[in-house]
Amino acid sequence: AVLLLGPITAALVILGRFSLFHPIQTISVIPTIACSKIALLGQLLHPRQLVNSAVHCVMGIVVAWCCAITIGGRYETLGYTCPQSDGSSQMCLNEYHLILLLAGAFVGLSYSLLGVIHNMNYISFHTVQQYKYLRFKGALPLVVKCSATQALYSIRNFIVVYFFLGYIPKAWFCKTLNLYLNSSVHPLDSIAGLLDLSLVYHLWISASFLLFTWHITLVLFRIFVTELYSFPVQSSFTEDAHQCLAKVLNEKQPMILKFLALQDLALLSQHSPSRRCQVFSLSQPGGHPHNWNAISKECLSMLTDLTQRLVAYHDTVATNGRAKSLSTGSERKTSSETSVTSGTEDLMSPRPTLLMKTPASVFARSVVGTPRTPLTAPFTPDLDSPFASPALRRLTAPVEQCSPWFGTVQSPHVKNFLAKRVLIMYLFNKLPEASSQALFADSQAHIWALEGLSYLVQASFSEDQFGVVQTALPSILSCMLVLQEAVDRHFKLPHASSKPVRSTGSMGDSTHKTLRFALRATLKTAIYRITTTFGDHLNAIQMSAEHRKRLQQFLEYKE
Repeated sequence: AVLLLGPITAALVILGRFSLFHPIQTISVIPTIACSKIALLGQLLHPRQLVNSAVHCVMGIVVAWCCAITIGGRYETLGYTCPQSDGSSQMCLNEYHLILLLAGAFVGLSYSLLGVIHNMNYISFHTVQQYKYLRFKGALPLVVKCSATQALYSIRNFIVVYFFLGYIPKAWFCKTLNLYLNSSVHPLDSIAGLLDLSLVYHLWISASFLLFTWHITLVLFRIFVTELYSFPVQSSFTEDAHQCLAKVLNEKQPMILKFLALQDLALLSQHSPSRRCQVFSLSQPGGHPHNWNAISKECLSMLTDLTQRLVAYHDTVATNGRAKSLSTGSERKTSSETSVTSGTEDLMSPRPTLLMKTPASVFARSVVGTPRTPLTAPFTPDLDSPFASPALRRLTAPVEQCSPWFGTVQSPHVKNFLAKRVLIMYLFNKLPEASSQALFADSQAHIWALEGLSYLVQASFSEDQFGVVQTALPSILSCMLVLQEAVDRHFKLPHASSKPVRSTGSMGDSTHKTLRFALRATLKTAIYRITTTFGDHLNAIQMSAEHRKRLQQFLEYKE
């Protein structure tokens, strides 16, 4: 095993240069949430996941072979010389060695599949920053516990599978390697063979070692990749401009880098007066607040995007799973009713008249000017609920006259047949809370954007010497109030307000299940932070009557 360490490390480095195996392509800061059984099945059967499972199986076999060599004795070789009744000898299959190799492959396959089910590739950021050693020390007991427990369940499942299907690999190995089965030895795919406690113990300890290696690697990767990184707010040299905070915030890939930049923004806005001064500073020559404009524009764009998603989701639910159709040319943007996205497009201009206005209710109609298409996964609700998926509702809904299926004989029969199949209903029915979790899957970025904006606005009351923040204050408040209304409306839907129980016995991260609650609390805190700082000065800001009424609720601490 020690001799193989060098070649295996070299092979890992070589394979790591290919994007297929590169961790940055598989590790994600946004969890992948399957909202139905069919979506989860599609993830498990994805070509990349099949390759990942095959690689884990091979790695499991290699580690199991190393364990067999280390244990020695009856596990050491795959074949051994067995005497025959006529006095001759021949090579027989060592089933103890074989079952150890197959157990390693089975554990590797189980680990790969459970990684998809439990979102093992999802990386979350800790709210409280700690030293790497302290985080590793705190995670070590959980790693040992999860490795031992998961190994026990995997070996239990493997023993059941081997009891029924063990003859298949035995026959294949004997035929391929020209080996024979020793009739004088009890086969291991029997009750007597699998009740060998020594065999079960060695299988469990080998699987625990394999899982411990993978789990400890995952923990170390999470600790190092989420380590706090400080981005420069501005650079003195043009060749280093791509490393500045505002530039990184506007990048889309890789997402881990953008999340690190948002985390740095939230921390600098709260704890670093010197870096806040750089955000509020003006460019020389020209006197333009480029840093503030770039940062605030990106944050407002993210919040507006989330608002649009919430509005679109609520419109889909209100129309029983079918998106509203917009007649071309029938709806126009007027002066009293502008899109939710207005107010962030011209942030570079210091004009204070730029406001974000909304209709009397942002949920009364679809967002104007936004093309609407029927939503697919992850929005796959139940058939008998207002969250029913469009695909399932089309199976039982009446055929529309404009549909190419209208007037056909076989169409209603096929739809009724598929709708009555229990398996079809089981695969396509929505998982509880899945749609809501998928809607807020990337909310950690919005939480940091809200914290960064609100703390910068709060600090600008005393630190902004040039008034660069006050020009965008109406847009910031309007954006937050619209998002607040959208979030409040969403939490009135079924399953949206029920808190899931966090699982503590798995290496999978379940913090994404409660992100919507953290976002709601952060949003309300951000608005209160601004209203508490500015107080009655906010009455001088020009905004719509609806926004002013809602803002007054915060000023009077009634929200």
